[in-house]
Amino acid sequence: MRNLIIQIFSKINSFVSVTITFLTSVFGIQGGLFAAYLILNVIDYITGIIKAKKKKTESSKEGVKGILKKVCYWFIIVTTFIISYILIEICNKFNINIEFVMFFGWFTLGCLSINETRSIIENLIEIGINVPNFLVKGLEITEKKFTKIVDENIEKENEKVNK
Repeated sequence: MRNLIIQIFSKINSFVSVTITFLTSVFGIQGGLFAAYLILNVIDYITGIIKAKKKKTESSKEGVKGILKKVCYWFIIVTTFIISYILIEICNKFNINIEFVMFFGWFTLGCLSINETRSIIENLIEIGINVPNFLVKGLEITEKKFTKIVDENIEKENEKVNK
């Protein structure tokens, strides 16, 4: 069991190192945001393992599903940044301004970061850790405000298109 944990940790460590290096080279200073999200992924996974051990519901199958879920979140983030870039570049060729599309990736990263944090808090609560209520409520409010701002910006762009 100990060797398995060391192997998993080694693979996670390698993945984190390569990912942070890649993101920093591509996004420069913004790479820190991606690194922070990656750290949230790891913390969520670890707190999930602790929760499963405490509840005696450990399952390697569930662990793999958790890792695949995290990898798919990264696919979503990468895809939204790529599609934003493609659409902006194509529309620029035709003098069509859709700069708001560049926020798709950032909005996705923001929403997924909030979800990861909420998952960590839920895991900690189920483990028996006393998590301050303001943190739970604050994340809920932040998610609502974040979504509202994006919805308002999309609506403004929609109005511009319909004029």
